[in-house]
Amino acid sequence: MNVESFLLIVSGVFGLIIGSFLNCLAWRLYKKESMIGRSYCDSCNKQIAWYENIPVLSFLFLGGRCRHCKKAIAWHYPLVEAITGLLFILGAIQANFEPLVVVRNWFVLAILVLVFIMDARWYIILDKVSLPSILIILGLNLWLGFSFSGLLISATIGAGFFLIQFLVSRGHWIGGGDIRLGLLLGVALSWTNVLVAILIAYAVGALVGVILIASGKKKWGSMVPLGTFLSLGGAIALLYGEKIIHWYLSFVNF
Repeated sequence: MNVESFLLIVSGVFGLIIGSFLNCLAWRLYKKESMIGRSYCDSCNKQIAWYENIPVLSFLFLGGRCRHCKKAIAWHYPLVEAITGLLFILGAIQANFEPLVVVRNWFVLAILVLVFIMDARWYIILDKVSLPSILIILGLNLWLGFSFSGLLISATIGAGFFLIQFLVSRGHWIGGGDIRLGLLLGVALSWTNVLVAILIAYAVGALVGVILIASGKKKWGSMVPLGTFLSLGGAIALLYGEKIIHWYLSFVNF
């Protein structure tokens, strides 16, 4: 096994562990509970043993059910773990395994996964998540040598795009959490990649909205978790934004 293969395996395993942690963190933030203490079943409140909390594998070994009450374990738990593991592998590849860039990518991806979970399930983007993350990501990018003026321009575009919508609609189209998420994307990505993230978010959001309306699960004017789609767009832009821009420019110049 070469060094790169080993690093990919480590990245994936670490991502699985972080995915499990994000599942727990999202639930406890929503319930306003302390992170201190053992994990427990959402249905019967019985504590979960360590061997029942192995990412993905425990879900498979338990047949997708709690060992105590036999209630079904939500499918999104192993899915989040697996996706986070994959994202961490892709984040390491995008960073060319440069340690500080890898750490930056992993942190940004972890926060986007957390926002995705909480906005998809409960339509909330917590300031206690986004605001500290903005400062940490800004610090990491400055450490990596990004220009402060460039980050300021990107942050202005990211936050300003949603602030304008908020003011025009008087808060009916989007919430304040979306503005803070736009700011987070701004300090995490270049201004061009922020635009890529926004375009992907709105395109996927529109497609999902049409499908939900056509299936009768949503009505016109129903609330849509924009933060969920922005998180998806942000992750894609972080990993593949430059390639997407290059492909687009080569396409229009064809």
